Amino acid sequence: MNLKLRIWRQQSANASGSFVTYQVSDITPDMSFLEMLDVLNEDLINRQEPPVAFEHDCREGICGSCGFLVNGVAHGGQRGTTVCQLAMRFFEDGDTITLEPWRARAFPVIRDLIVNRSAFDRIIQSGGFITVPTGSAPDANAVLVPKEDADTAFDAAACIGCGACVAACPNAAAMLFTSAKVTHLNSLPQGEPQRDQRTLSMVATMRNELFGSCTNHGECEAVCPKQIPLEFIGKMNRDLIRAAWRRHREPLLMPSVVQQPFMEDSHEHSDKHADTQLPADAQK
Repeated sequence: MNLKLRIWRQQSANASGSFVTYQVSDITPDMSFLEMLDVLNEDLINRQEPPVAFEHDCREGICGSCGFLVNGVAHGGQRGTTVCQLAMRFFEDGDTITLEPWRARAFPVIRDLIVNRSAFDRIIQSGGFITVPTGSAPDANAVLVPKEDADTAFDAAACIGCGACVAACPNAAAMLFTSAKVTHLNSLPQGEPQRDQRTLSMVATMRNELFGSCTNHGECEAVCPKQIPLEFIGKMNRDLIRAAWRRHREPLLMPSVVQQPFMEDSHEHSDKHADTQLPADAQK
């Protein structure tokens, strides 16, 4: 196969970029997309030109390192497939293929097809944890998990954080990614103690990282290489409402926050007052 490649070349985050056209030949249908780029880079190196920079690691579709737009579609448009698993048999001899990095304000370009996705790391760091004992290893199955909850957590854990959902969304929203991480731990009994805190913190971090708002386009689900469903966004929104409501209510149920300077002579009056009196900040 002989192909024409239009590739976004940008030397650094602060440099201006542009599309550069290359010709590649002797591409076999069994090659992966990244192997095709390896052929191009070997040719560029032999001609003493800078190779095209792109991320890759396991090349087995499970790490999420690879990922860019192929003909305007995240990961190339083959459902449930990452770029590293995309085979050249899906292209025709003589095709022109356009490659460009994720386009999102929260994902600034580092070089060529590589973007900075550390915003995802900060979302995980803000709440992606559970309470676990640090002593000796517990017995297997010591904590029973209902089958339905285990399946939900497993499906959510399939998210590899590649960023395709953000790149495909017209608003560059990260709702699908964040909801997968929230749902993963919120579905398990080990994650229950931090459920409210985790949801509030991760959603707040997502907003602070300049991702857009979800407007129900559904493009994120369509391009997700792990087929994370939109229903996780609904689960996260319900957890968010629950957490916000509980955080608001908790001060109302804590007698210690009620000011009682005049109740020393009557315990009965004090208890009644504790049940009905709102703290000053809750009355605002």
